[in-house]
Amino acid sequence: MAVQSLLPTTTTTHLLYSNGTSLSPLSMKTTITPNKSVVFNDFVGLYCKSKRTPRKIGVGTSSRGSLLKTWSTTSKAVFSSNLQPKTTSNIDSNKKKSESKVANLEDILSERGACGVGFIANLDNIATHQTVKDALTALSCMEHRGGCGADNDSGDGSGLMTLIPWDLFDNWANKQGLALLDKSHTGVGMVFLPKDDESMKEAKRVIIDTFKQEGLEVLGWRPVPVNTSIVGRFAKETMPNIQQVFVKILKDEEIGDIEREMYICRKLIEKAVKSEKWGEELYFCSLSSQTIVYKGMLRSEVLGLFYSDLQSDLYKSPFAIYHRRYSTNTSPRWPLAQPMRFLGHNGEINTIQGNLNWMQSRETSLKSPVWHGRENEIRPYGNPRASDSANLDSAAELLIRSGRNPEEALMILVPEAYKNHPTLMIKYPEVADFYDYYKGQMEAWDGPALLLFSDGKTVGACLDRNGLRPARYWRTVDNVVYVASEVGVLPMDESKVTMKGRLGPGMMITVDLQDGQVYENTEVKKRVALSNPYGKWLKENMRTLKSVNFLPQTEMDNDEILRHQQAFGYSSEDVQMVIETMAAQGKEPTFCMGDDIPLAVLSQKPHMLYDYFKQRFAQVTNPAIDPLREGLVMSLEVNIGKRGNILEVGPENAEQVMLSSPVLNEGELESLMKDSRLKAQILPIFFDIRKGVDGSLEKALKRLCEAADDAVRNGSQLLVLSDRSEEMEPTRPAIPVLLAVGAVHQHLIQNGLRISASIIADTAQCFSTHQFACLIGYGASGVCPHLALETCRQWRLSNKTVNQMRNGKMPTVTIEQAQKNFCKAVKSGLLKILSKMGISLLSSYCGAQIFEIYGLGSEIVDLAFCGSVSKIGGLTLDELARETMSFWVKAFSEDTAKRLENFGFIQMRVGGEYHGNNPEMSKLLHKAVRERNESAFSVYQQHLANRPVNVLRDLIEFKSDRPSIPVGKVESAASIVQRFCTGGMSLGAISRETHEAIAIAMNRLGGKSNSGEGGEDPIRWSPLSDVVDGYSSTLPHLKGLQNGDTATSAIKQVASGRFGVTPTFLVNADQLEIKIAQGAKPGEGGQLPGKKVSAYIARLRNSKPGVPLISPPPHHDIYSIEDLAQLIYDLHQVNPKAKVSVKLVAEAGIGTVASGVAKGNADVIQISGHDGGTGASPISSIKHAGGPWELGLTETHQTLIENGLRERVILRVDGGFKSGVDVLMAAAMGADEYGFGSVAMIATGCVMARICHTNNCPVGVASQREELRARFPGVPGDLVNFFLYVAEEVRGILAQLGYDKLDDIIGRTDLLRPRHVSIVKTQQLDLGYILSSVGLPKWSSTAIRSQDVHSNGPVLDDILLSDPEIIDAIEHEKAVCKTIKIYNIDRAVCGRIAGVVAKKYGDTGFAGQLNITFTGSAGQSFACFLTPGMNIRLVGEANDYVGKGMAGGELIVTPVESTGFCPEEATIVGNTCLYGATGGQVFIRGKTGERFAVRNSLAQAVVEGTGDHCCEYMTGGCVVVLGKVGRNVAAGMTGGLAYILDEDDTLIPKVNKEIVKIQRVTAPAGQIQLKNFIESHVEKTGSSKGFAILKEWEKYLPLFWQLVPPSEEDTPEACFDFEVAAAQVSLQSA
Repeated sequence: MAVQSLLPTTTTTHLLYSNGTSLSPLSMKTTITPNKSVVFNDFVGLYCKSKRTPRKIGVGTSSRGSLLKTWSTTSKAVFSSNLQPKTTSNIDSNKKKSESKVANLEDILSERGACGVGFIANLDNIATHQTVKDALTALSCMEHRGGCGADNDSGDGSGLMTLIPWDLFDNWANKQGLALLDKSHTGVGMVFLPKDDESMKEAKRVIIDTFKQEGLEVLGWRPVPVNTSIVGRFAKETMPNIQQVFVKILKDEEIGDIEREMYICRKLIEKAVKSEKWGEELYFCSLSSQTIVYKGMLRSEVLGLFYSDLQSDLYKSPFAIYHRRYSTNTSPRWPLAQPMRFLGHNGEINTIQGNLNWMQSRETSLKSPVWHGRENEIRPYGNPRASDSANLDSAAELLIRSGRNPEEALMILVPEAYKNHPTLMIKYPEVADFYDYYKGQMEAWDGPALLLFSDGKTVGACLDRNGLRPARYWRTVDNVVYVASEVGVLPMDESKVTMKGRLGPGMMITVDLQDGQVYENTEVKKRVALSNPYGKWLKENMRTLKSVNFLPQTEMDNDEILRHQQAFGYSSEDVQMVIETMAAQGKEPTFCMGDDIPLAVLSQKPHMLYDYFKQRFAQVTNPAIDPLREGLVMSLEVNIGKRGNILEVGPENAEQVMLSSPVLNEGELESLMKDSRLKAQILPIFFDIRKGVDGSLEKALKRLCEAADDAVRNGSQLLVLSDRSEEMEPTRPAIPVLLAVGAVHQHLIQNGLRISASIIADTAQCFSTHQFACLIGYGASGVCPHLALETCRQWRLSNKTVNQMRNGKMPTVTIEQAQKNFCKAVKSGLLKILSKMGISLLSSYCGAQIFEIYGLGSEIVDLAFCGSVSKIGGLTLDELARETMSFWVKAFSEDTAKRLENFGFIQMRVGGEYHGNNPEMSKLLHKAVRERNESAFSVYQQHLANRPVNVLRDLIEFKSDRPSIPVGKVESAASIVQRFCTGGMSLGAISRETHEAIAIAMNRLGGKSNSGEGGEDPIRWSPLSDVVDGYSSTLPHLKGLQNGDTATSAIKQVASGRFGVTPTFLVNADQLEIKIAQGAKPGEGGQLPGKKVSAYIARLRNSKPGVPLISPPPHHDIYSIEDLAQLIYDLHQVNPKAKVSVKLVAEAGIGTVASGVAKGNADVIQISGHDGGTGASPISSIKHAGGPWELGLTETHQTLIENGLRERVILRVDGGFKSGVDVLMAAAMGADEYGFGSVAMIATGCVMARICHTNNCPVGVASQREELRARFPGVPGDLVNFFLYVAEEVRGILAQLGYDKLDDIIGRTDLLRPRHVSIVKTQQLDLGYILSSVGLPKWSSTAIRSQDVHSNGPVLDDILLSDPEIIDAIEHEKAVCKTIKIYNIDRAVCGRIAGVVAKKYGDTGFAGQLNITFTGSAGQSFACFLTPGMNIRLVGEANDYVGKGMAGGELIVTPVESTGFCPEEATIVGNTCLYGATGGQVFIRGKTGERFAVRNSLAQAVVEGTGDHCCEYMTGGCVVVLGKVGRNVAAGMTGGLAYILDEDDTLIPKVNKEIVKIQRVTAPAGQIQLKNFIESHVEKTGSSKGFAILKEWEKYLPLFWQLVPPSEEDTPEACFDFEVAAAQVSLQSA
């Protein structure tokens, strides 16, 4: 029935719109203008065309049975701006790839993706065609989780894996006159062959020859019947010739042996064709005697039409795995569609570069008797040019073909977070032993992942350790099990469903087709773990490094310590601001205002090598992890010693030493040196310059690598690279330890020795978290920072410190404690750096090279950091040697200062490093804008022109291809300023005065200000009409006002904390910005210190005054690219008039991410540079993450053009903009709009005191203190003047260049050339990438900027809003009742209705009642942004993000009346519900997924069970849970109350006790509150669980726990004594 809708509709079919109106094809044509094809499409982010009949929906009736007939059809979307398909060739940037075998980051970054997946399995192992039909239907209902190319039609990929359909192939063989196939001895290959006939013949010849050599007989080739007419244009250009090859295997009987033979053949074929020019075009989707994969670059709904086999009744299988891909890269390749040969993967592997390097380094050691000595022939095991999914599939395939079962292979590769798991450690210790054993053998493939797998005998699914992808499962009475990314993908009779659940973090479910059993998580793992005595092996062989006390005295005198610090590059800032702060406080120092000094390579001051590296971070394709609140999934443990042969299991593999962290003190390093089994070898790292500097460093590195090689070959399992020496010698400087570690690591990988030994750095040149991270990222397993520890000891023993502690000016710490504090700060910093990239385990981070390089040349990179991206080239080894020497010589010169030099890298100081935002600059700017003095502005411009080289654009200048023109002919300043925006500075980080003055100025100009992440006061949304003499009683704290001014921010920001994000806030925006990352601290959430949370700020943010506010590092509704597309959809839903912008931070690979964002239907993409400002961030984040916007913008602009997506989005850029020159540089590199942050604050009065994080800003710009805010000097006119000056500067340069409008130079890199300017450190910088061009957009920038807001197309809300009764109810505040059917493809339902209500009545003003009942399976974000008066009931089930951002109303979710399962045991809504809710009530009869009520501000909810992280970051409201919860309850919960029923006494270990207090419900008001909620729940949902509790209230009440954060301790609900005290007070007052 459902599959009919997958067949092509006839031309006479009328298009039925979702509201039931029909368009005949003829009448439809008349609405299309010639040559502009309006695409009627399925909304897939990229408006993929749908070729299906839309469903008909009638409103107000509950019976819509006819709908099931067109089940799998989806609502259509019309792309409002008539975007035409693009024709661009995908230009290949043939950069010279290093010939090394090491994984190259650029290859890895070019392919990333996410998806929707699922499987169907028949437990009776009965093969039917229905299974295949159902899989295709389910696939069609996940079309919105996939992506499309710029032609709107080429899917990013979809596919099916099933058992081989022997009936179908027998039928074919019969027709060909061949004998029937012998199933037990026949293999089938699904092959993508080259398109070109000649190449195809050659490829077939290689395949046939290889099979023949292996003794296999090729029975025949079958061209796979396909319908090419439905393939999109881009996909067609690369479409392979698809054939199946049938081979007979005679020599093997066992299935395992047959599959291994197939595997060897495939590997031999891949090797044989590698050097052919068509080699990349040959690909085996599958080659097996069990399973087969049908896939392609297709949209999910056309997969079944493309492969006619899939429509045949003879195609039968007992199971099917299906997959729909969303690739961030818009030119996905056919082979990268999924499923792969074993796996269907939805997610992203963040550690892929390290995984590939480690897989390669273990190639020589992998041996197993099953291969009969043929291991050499099956290498390599990875391919950097394939996707992360393909590589994970290869690793799993290797393990399975070597004899592991699929469950075991996945437990090894993707282990769960077993360390902090109360139930696992107590009930299933053998599972923990299994993980402990393999932890030292295989680094986890870490990142968000839902993995579906099958070898033909078992079908299963498992989830990553953090539960970051949705996975729901259900089972029916007819013995079929379903797993899918979403519920509702298939029509289901709920009375036949016997089980409903979800996979939680690290969980697995498998179906054994042979014995017809379903095994849930612990059953699967227990079986695997008991197969060997892992616990015994660990006990006998694994050693744990015992902690050793720190040294109690300094080892050197003060002069000697100083000389060492000078030689190794320490500055006084490093010692005082970094090391001493960490020793005193045990945490990293916080600073503000961003990084405005030159990149290390541009600086005139010497820098340590680490400063050339920037940390990479997660944005969009995977989330950062939260090390503060979700640290339970993270671990710094690392194993030292030889890694064994992963293909063989045995006690010897456990012979390692386990370190609890990589930070070692001197005593611990000594213990490792004494371990007889490790045979540690010290390798000194110095280079000799007696014969001159040139060549000396290279020679020393060569010798070092040879020594390392010899040591490992002689049995050493631990190499200690050390720069300690008895006596420092002037002619023997230390090699930078990062260079030494990287070189040895790479050398050992190349020589196949890397897994035989671990590397530890014993070094003086490591003291900050970034430096530790670099050493570990490039291969060190441990670091002993001996000089940093010595510096801690020196500080603690100094007279100054002793006196300060004695006088109470700082807390007293012992010398032991000071060193402990330092190490503690390093460890927390490391967790934060790992988590930025979404990596949970240090063992996976080690060697993963999660950095990019700015300013090192290929000579250095290829030697020590092979595979890392270094786009601009830079220093040679000799130049690096000279820079190293410039530190070293300071220790030996006669006039050595008696104190460390202050380089001024952090704080501006005279004679120190140049800072872009300096006092002189701000004084000149204040003079120009306050006096409105043009000549003063010229002095400001001159100051900028004369500055030292500070940013990459300072190395570039303009050139013109035409004569200049008069300025009068150039576009007006009034037009140019409309392209200007200000940065997203939150009200809270800056004062109300600054925030409002900036907004008023931008509104006067017609530019855009940005609210930042703190919400906004509604009083600002109306124009002022009461201004007298520049003052208004509406905004009495501002001066310089005019009637008609508005203080609203045109851009309203949605950040991860969702502070202040209400429906009314959203509908009052011109643009909505999703802040994925911030330039000053990408990968981290915002933080507002408690002292800046005034009563006013707390009111806007729905939180408590004085309580610090921290935003989560990730958006909890964006764990992948398709999640971002969903949030964009939600925002377009609630405010269809607002453009949605996505803010990213520059890093290598941003072009790929931006392509995905453009496909996700964003209107604007903003690229921020690393030098943006911040109100408060850790120093290491400000200094060491993110890249220059010049590179990020160039990569984004060019990738979008190559992929035909540039016209879809406005490109905006910000980061350190100060002048018209900056604007024009950005324009030439491709930007349409320009953001100014810090300089806009300076123009309104900021004096760059750089103490924003302290709340003590002397001019009230960044303070919430009333007395300081009263000093605020700025008026809106100052900022207006600044922007008009900048616009005039732009006009002047345009006139000089001979252009009359900005449009004409956007993307024109041919107008730029390198400037002849000398840099102190190197002349090797290469700006070719920034100056290159791949063509121009097809539309002008003005056309791109003025296109309509991208549409979600017709949606269910539109149908409801077109109903006269609903219109009347909203218009006249009446009550109305409606019932309507809902499907999983109906997403963000109610959001648009809520927007209409909020626009008219605000968040609380609506007095009507919209009572709407939905029946069925709701799509994502159901009931988002509800307002009071909206009473929504869902009878059925829902997916993720239910009740997101709701501000009021009531939401009830219950299963249908007659279910085959027990409602309170079933999961009926998905993950991350009530995210950022600010009001309303929710009642759910059943369980929910992970992160229920995350960042809930004021909503009240009753549910019957939740997953992990319930009530995380909650700041208000109340949550009642009548069942089991997962781990980490109430992490970061600073407000509100939670009541949790604990029937089996297991709750206490699951609660995060950092903030909340756990107590029984003793306060009478609390008991009444709890009982009232349960009574409402029973009344509204009919809950049998709630009914049972009320019936035996006295028995159940003592089983409830109440979780109380400090801010709620004195409330009547939480405080037993409250009523007693209140009674006493009332007596006294009487």
